[in-house]
Amino acid sequence: MSHTAAPDQPTADPAGEWREWCAERRRSLTAPTGNLALVETRWLPAGERSDLDAARAGQSEHVTVTPVERTDLVTGEPEYGLRFWDARSPAIQHFERTDVFPYDPAWVLEAAYTPVPGARKVAFEHIRDNGGSRDLVVPGDITLTVDGRAYTLSAFDDDGTLLLVFGDPTNGDSTYGAGRFLFVQRTPDDGRVVLDFNRAFVPPCGFSDQYNCPMPPRQNRFHLPVEAGEKLPVFRDGFLAQH
Repeated sequence: MSHTAAPDQPTADPAGEWREWCAERRRSLTAPTGNLALVETRWLPAGERSDLDAARAGQSEHVTVTPVERTDLVTGEPEYGLRFWDARSPAIQHFERTDVFPYDPAWVLEAAYTPVPGARKVAFEHIRDNGGSRDLVVPGDITLTVDGRAYTLSAFDDDGTLLLVFGDPTNGDSTYGAGRFLFVQRTPDDGRVVLDFNRAFVPPCGFSDQYNCPMPPRQNRFHLPVEAGEKLPVFRDGFLAQH
């Protein structure tokens, strides 16, 4: 593989920080409202609002109920629902670990970032929309060259942070089949960003079938294996997070 790594980062121990990131990922996944805790997403009839008090009534003390909202693909109107999180979910009880590739500094890449004025939206197909797509705000273009091939990547705005949904030939083999996620790191130079693929992670839908995750668009699919970051979750006793 031939590509340009990012310049030295302001840290004395990047591999150590990565190990801490892996540990924090485990804490987050197994938290009472972590990815593994989501046991139900209940969408309400059109026009109906969430009633949290009614939904919480009768639930055990280790169940949390939160509101969720999305846009109806047909009408474009807001759709409301409820999410139920169980701190003692079967997924948490059976979770062993998330397999990862060894840390590789060669997969810490610097890229150019060009903001695009206005609220430009790009269509992202979602895993549970039966081929439909949802428009997400992509505030700029990320350009870089990997193994001699130029890419212009689309990372969407996830509550003020750029989230890259990408695919590569490892998907469905050593990594999650629908692609992986990566938060894009800003730098002091507004025109540059860092893509640390060692921190690529399995999307929420890899831990619970109650999520509806975006899938990588064509421009975010790499031609070579990205052998960095998380691979797949591992569960005990033959448990499957997806049904």
